[in-house]
Amino acid sequence: MFSTGADGTADPREDVSDAMLVGRATDGDVSAFETLVRRHAPMMRAYTVRMLGSVSAADDVVQDSFLLAWRQLSTLHDPTAVRAWLMKIASRQALTRLRGRPAERALPERECAVPPESQPESVAIRNAQLRALSAALEAVSEDQRQCWLLREVAGLSYEQIAEELCISPSTARGKLARARANIYAQMKGWR
Repeated sequence: MFSTGADGTADPREDVSDAMLVGRATDGDVSAFETLVRRHAPMMRAYTVRMLGSVSAADDVVQDSFLLAWRQLSTLHDPTAVRAWLMKIASRQALTRLRGRPAERALPERECAVPPESQPESVAIRNAQLRALSAALEAVSEDQRQCWLLREVAGLSYEQIAEELCISPSTARGKLARARANIYAQMKGWR
């Protein structure tokens, strides 16, 4: 699907490769960078929401990440790897925010006052599955959770995960395997 411009015509930049958009943005083409933002912001936001547990904090991190990416775009050596590069920036920004914030007290969960019959069954099941996955993620160690999120949500390779977390690729594989096994066991009822 094409996005449309102000005149209602399809935006031709949506069919352009990331590498070409990076080249144009490096040359100062703001609209090319805007296309990269539209293309990659949803994934970065989903990843940082999971890391931070807050939509507003995630939005701030994604915005800061794109600002940093714009400033450092000329340092990107492989324009075809812009997605992984952006995810790495977002991950670092989120980790910095996690390290810098004071411990929080969780607010008690409250049920929504919406009558159950007004919600489609599929939405209820999906919400329950997401809660179960969230609980399963909370049950694994922090380093396993980070490996799982970087692989499953951010789509980074084992080598990129290892570089991001300052561990060896074999350690990243092991942590990811243990995280997957633990999550799989805890999600047994949803298979």
